[in-house]
Amino acid sequence: MTAEKAKKSKRESSMTPEEIKRAWWVMAALMVSMLLASLDQMIFSTALPTIVGELGGVDHMMWVITAYMVGETVTLPIYGKLGDLIGRKKLFISALVIFLIGSILGGIAQSMDMLIAGRAVQGIGGGGLMILSQAIVADIIPARERGRFMGMMGGIFGLSAVLGPLLGGWFTEGIGWRWAFWMNLPLGALAIAIAIVVLKIPSLKQEFHWDYLGTFFVIIATVSLILFTTWGGSQYEWSDPVIMWLIGITIVASILLVVVESRAKDPLIPLSFFLNRNFALTTVAGLVLGIAMFGVLAYLPTYMQMVSGISATEAGFMMIPMMVGLMGLSIISGALISKTGRYRIYPIVGSILIIIDLVLFNQLTVETSLWHIGALLFLLGVGIGLQMQVFILIVQNTLPMEVVGSATAVNNFFRQIGASLGSALVGGVFVGNLKDLLGQRLPEAMASMPPEQAASMQGGQIDTNDVTPAAVHAMPEPLHSVFIGAYNDALVPVFLILLPMIVFSLILALFIKHEPLREESLAQKLEHEAA
Repeated sequence: MTAEKAKKSKRESSMTPEEIKRAWWVMAALMVSMLLASLDQMIFSTALPTIVGELGGVDHMMWVITAYMVGETVTLPIYGKLGDLIGRKKLFISALVIFLIGSILGGIAQSMDMLIAGRAVQGIGGGGLMILSQAIVADIIPARERGRFMGMMGGIFGLSAVLGPLLGGWFTEGIGWRWAFWMNLPLGALAIAIAIVVLKIPSLKQEFHWDYLGTFFVIIATVSLILFTTWGGSQYEWSDPVIMWLIGITIVASILLVVVESRAKDPLIPLSFFLNRNFALTTVAGLVLGIAMFGVLAYLPTYMQMVSGISATEAGFMMIPMMVGLMGLSIISGALISKTGRYRIYPIVGSILIIIDLVLFNQLTVETSLWHIGALLFLLGVGIGLQMQVFILIVQNTLPMEVVGSATAVNNFFRQIGASLGSALVGGVFVGNLKDLLGQRLPEAMASMPPEQAASMQGGQIDTNDVTPAAVHAMPEPLHSVFIGAYNDALVPVFLILLPMIVFSLILALFIKHEPLREESLAQKLEHEAA
């Protein structure tokens, strides 16, 4: 018992009080940076109609979102690799500066082209903020004590998922949508100041060999994938030649990327990482989690507006239970991991909870109350909160500390790919189901209406592509019942499609091998070696 107590005491004192105090200051800068980057993924979703009305260019509306996603996703592995090669402090500050330059460009934009350019620059900076923040935590905090810090960082994602659309709507209806850009400046400047003063990261001296060919194919594969998953089923039909070409380019560029990376001297995405059992399991599980998480979240707000008759703002508020579950369990599980050093159980429990949740989601009907949906969203947030940051911790603990940036970046990169695929998968199935159901049910509903009432509905025809939630709930019976029933019956089967993916994720989690969390950070290791 005495030896165990001594061992525990030694673990608890692996960071000095001064190191802990500095770590909290650094965490303040990192969390602000991650909040800015993750907020800007979603903040313009509710502001787009107003922006288009002011600047024009409705044909380019999707690019306001897509430009940021492309810039962010493409740069994830690039920042991760650069951080390992040249150090992360200057790179982190540079990413913040790039993000703020993009914010200024967007804030002063007088055309859609300039706005899109600003969003692309923001995305390039945002990719660095997302990855470097997580890698810097690994540099300064030992894995044994990192759980409580990363748990709070995981909560940032849940917060931004709700806060983004709400802030976008609030700015648009109040002081103006440009403040979605201007608010970044003081917060970004504060993060830069804190980083300059308190961020102390030793630079590794590594020979610089950049993988230019691998970078080229990463960019081509990523851009084409994001474009076809974003445009497919919305701007273009899935059978459109543009989408077919983008899918073909994605496949060919991905194959060539694997060939190039298998031969590169210092690859951008080292395939050797996947020979590590824990890295391979958590990265694939993270990809699957991204598919399920974004697949569910992409269309639930629309579902609630159409079926339950709530406004866009109210649909945003309905995501708060998910945020509470994600933030709460991310923080609690992180604290427990730091206390006990055990982490395998959390992804397992998280997967089981999401499986139960998807089964319950599959039972939604048009009569289901918003309280019921809110409870299911809370359970989804709990399941995600038990997994997301734990996967990153496992990745950072299982590979050498010298490649923590690249390892973290590759893990996040594949989760982003999963997010794009999830939105596309759910969107394709949902829209296809909806068209079929409306095609079957609308003629019968129209036939049952009085002739003069049916004729008043746009000459007896309804363009289902242009139907808004307000229009649906202003429709007479039986059209109203047809639309809300079709939306319900189109989305509910999608949850069963996602179910096998989470079962697969659970199986992967069962095979994760427990490895003791490191008691020493990279900064401490280098300091001890220098001494």
